[in-house]
Amino acid sequence: MVHVLNSRTLIRPTDPERSRAFYSDQLGLAVYREFGTGADRGTVYFLGGGFLEIAGRSETPPSPAVRLWLQVADVGAAHDELRAKGVEIVRPPVKEPWGLVEMWIADPDGTRIVLVEVPADHPLRYRPGI
Repeated sequence: MVHVLNSRTLIRPTDPERSRAFYSDQLGLAVYREFGTGADRGTVYFLGGGFLEIAGRSETPPSPAVRLWLQVADVGAAHDELRAKGVEIVRPPVKEPWGLVEMWIADPDGTRIVLVEVPADHPLRYRPGI
């Protein structure tokens, strides 16, 4: 078995500065570390129990198969805050049939980001009899 010590998701945006502005200023992610210099420098953000690294440059946007899943405490409050910051809401908060409340946004390259609220009575939080 591979003994994983840490992990991060890597994104190679078409416009690194635009993506850094989105993840820092609009989404409000805290910076874990930065490395390198100039326009192609790398920035690593905290993502709860993981990290998101914006580094390098790509000529093409990421595959639409790539998605980010971010759990938040209050998706309604996140919706209001992000809308006020000018973030395009792809889909407003909806309680899904599986019980999670989900809202969709996209980064500047179109990478879909789902913001998820896990209600207090959802099995991911609460397991009767345990």
